[in-house]
Amino acid sequence: MEIKSNKIDSANATIEATIPKEVVDANIEKIAKELQKTASVQGFRKGKVPVSIVKKQYGEKLVQDAEAEALREVLSKGLEDLSISNEELIGEPNIFKFDKSDDKIEVAVKVAMRPVVELGDYASMVKDFKKPTIKAKDVDARIKSIAESQAPLEDIKRNRKMKDGDTAVIDFKGSVDGEIFEGGTAENFELLLGSGQFIPGFEEQLVGVKRDEEVVVKVTFPQEYQSKALAGKEAEFKVKVNGIKVKGDVEINDELAKTILQGKEDATVEELQKQVKTQMENEELGKLYNDELKPALLESFVAEFQFDLPEFVVEQEIDMALNKSAQTMSEDEIKELRESEKKLNELRDTFREDAQKSVRATFIIDALAIEQDIKVEENEVMQTIYYEAMQTGQDPKAAYDQYKESGYLPAIQMSMVEDKVLSGLLNSKIKEA
Repeated sequence: MEIKSNKIDSANATIEATIPKEVVDANIEKIAKELQKTASVQGFRKGKVPVSIVKKQYGEKLVQDAEAEALREVLSKGLEDLSISNEELIGEPNIFKFDKSDDKIEVAVKVAMRPVVELGDYASMVKDFKKPTIKAKDVDARIKSIAESQAPLEDIKRNRKMKDGDTAVIDFKGSVDGEIFEGGTAENFELLLGSGQFIPGFEEQLVGVKRDEEVVVKVTFPQEYQSKALAGKEAEFKVKVNGIKVKGDVEINDELAKTILQGKEDATVEELQKQVKTQMENEELGKLYNDELKPALLESFVAEFQFDLPEFVVEQEIDMALNKSAQTMSEDEIKELRESEKKLNELRDTFREDAQKSVRATFIIDALAIEQDIKVEENEVMQTIYYEAMQTGQDPKAAYDQYKESGYLPAIQMSMVEDKVLSGLLNSKIKEA
């Protein structure tokens, strides 16, 4: 076989070859003889089936297997010529030419290698920064908010007009086009005004209403409402206010600290203040990391570390950007792209620079993770998904299974690795304010 190998750069190579018909024929003979040992054909004992019958029985499948074996040989010899090991390869080889004629097959294959990222003194690129400070008055405000959330609801004695922050105790009956709908009635329901718990516009129309008053609330269900039968429909609710409740006063003392800091029988207000301050500092630090420092650090790495990128990975990233963009296009725009390869390629090129940056960032994070021996195991990914699902009231196992079936787990895992890598670098540069 005539094989020509070409290393385009450190991350991409092509292997071209001409496979003579004789090579494929020889492979067919070899594979047919192997099949002869195990083939089951009616009228012949196992292992005694003539090769000619095996060829007839397996036909085109034999030819495909013989061509595949020849192609594997081309790839193996080509990689050997290029001094590329299988461990260096990423993704599957891309066969971009496979032209068959009577006497030969002309093939061309693209292969991609994992880039070598020279990190150098990357730690020096991470700048010192001051840890966010939390004022005592902000800590006190947070504790007051926590205390108010712990306070019991109490009926107000004076019958005044309701306002945001009040809890209305109501009976209601909802109808659409004069028909009562399922789930639209309740008695003595406690609704916190201003919470956004009900359909937009409902709570606002109760502001200014007094106890024992009856009103008709008119609203329109959102188009994306969970019940398709009600989505976008206008509705009327007959509402009777049975009572008005407000949060009672809660004294901020050691007893409150013990209630909030569960399991600490000797908790004090001072300890509560320390805990709340630490929590608020971590919240501000997390916000600073996610909004500013981590994106800026990664951007500086992408600008600093230059290396060859595997073409097919960049093209995959462009594909994802293109598919996302297509979701906002009209049918006419999509049709125009399908009919014009030039316009499609022009659109793809608009995503190329961002795709290259994204791919470069991925390999940089990968190299830093290896350098620092940072890993995220599958059970960590599972725990993260479970925790977030519980926070939002979802079924944790169902959420995990959905991510797994959709193929999103590797992306989540990579995101967690990135967070660990960048957070670790930043943590080493914190200065107390």
